[in-house]
Amino acid sequence: MSCCPFIKKNILDKFKDKCGVFGIYGPELKDITMMMYYGLFSLQHRGQESTGIVTSNFNDIRIHVGQGLVNDVFNKEILAKLNEINPKLAIGHVRYATAGSKGVENAQPLVVKVKDTTIALAHNGNLVNSEVIREDLLNQGITFKTTVDTEVIINLIARHYVSKSLEDSIIETTKVIKGSYSLVIMTKDKLIGLRDPYGIRPLCIGQFPNGSYVLASESCTLDTIGAKFVRDVKKGEIVTIDANGLTSKIYNDSCKQHTCIFEYVYFARPDSTIDDINVYLSRVKQGEILYREHPLKADMVIPSPDSGVHAAMGYSNASGIPYGCGLLKNRYIARTFIKPTQELRERDVHIKLNPLSVNIKGKDLILIDDSVVRGTTTMYLVRALKKAGAKKVNVLLASPMVKWPCHLGIDTANKDELIAANYSLEEIREKIGADYLGFISIKGLIESCNNENKFCCGCFDGKYPVEDERK
Repeated sequence: MSCCPFIKKNILDKFKDKCGVFGIYGPELKDITMMMYYGLFSLQHRGQESTGIVTSNFNDIRIHVGQGLVNDVFNKEILAKLNEINPKLAIGHVRYATAGSKGVENAQPLVVKVKDTTIALAHNGNLVNSEVIREDLLNQGITFKTTVDTEVIINLIARHYVSKSLEDSIIETTKVIKGSYSLVIMTKDKLIGLRDPYGIRPLCIGQFPNGSYVLASESCTLDTIGAKFVRDVKKGEIVTIDANGLTSKIYNDSCKQHTCIFEYVYFARPDSTIDDINVYLSRVKQGEILYREHPLKADMVIPSPDSGVHAAMGYSNASGIPYGCGLLKNRYIARTFIKPTQELRERDVHIKLNPLSVNIKGKDLILIDDSVVRGTTTMYLVRALKKAGAKKVNVLLASPMVKWPCHLGIDTANKDELIAANYSLEEIREKIGADYLGFISIKGLIESCNNENKFCCGCFDGKYPVEDERK
């Protein structure tokens, strides 16, 4: 049963994380392969469909990619094979499909051979003009093995690399591609990272005590492998790590910063810091601002696990209303989007989140979550809480109303499938069955991120730094 007639039966009620990229340059490190494994594991929240690792010992390159979670794709035997060449550098990727199909052929990193070297590339983001470039390359006789825009990028780099240095080839490629991208690139003896001119997707630099370097989508990964955070890669910056250490160049300084603000609402792990903003503190602040904008009275504040936990803590702190557990999460349930039918998906929701009746019966509740995209999950939670005995369920969201689809690296529905784009606030409240419904304002969300004017808020206001050029 679908809760809203305009919602397709094969679509779920959450934005899907984009991808995670990771790279290590460490000639003195003893076990780069296991560090790659743990690093990708710490980025698993950014993509669960496929993963891959490429290793190099400055001469030979090994690669393994596969569909599934990191601990499904990499067993001891595969890790040993990647490690038997005694690698000095490596890159890795976890993927959720935002462009291209979900087949193993689209798993990253991608690898191409050109001139006297091999280039491997992992990409987080989405190009808006990849179809046009792909068609142009096909007309020039370039063949494609995947359907992902990452192959467009690596083919452009390879074409320029015939007559230019690798760094110059990458910079030439950035003059053609449009959209969001954080890239980690490696040859047999070099590691390169860059962000798009708007800095839409995150990428940071870490360093081990012995001087070896790390590139990662999020700083939480650095803690996992014993590296220290150095800084974020800047918008429009390319960094090269090789035997000479780390060198940097700003290849494009013409654009204003537009970091995706949803990193701070939902995507990033709370123990990450992105562009000098701590994710945990921003989410707690979102809850405090929610109370200022929606000062409700209730018996208990409860989160939707786990996406609403820290905002609920902030609301409780600001309001003085006790924070409590109203929903229990089964952490071992299979991911809902791999189920074959809508009926089974909805059954998974019941198994995944179950009300704690003994703690909510007879109480007025404030349920806090990160967002409402299509409304299906929120409607179920409200119904389940009331069925379990809650007297009232007031719903507050730590993001504004999602009215626009994203074309810059987030898997979102079409506009006609977004509940806030088609119904008024009161109509949404009635559909999900809440006694009260409130969203944080765009101004309030920006305030929670240090009040800095450097974010893409396109899914809330329709204003994107790069327009969608796809067919």
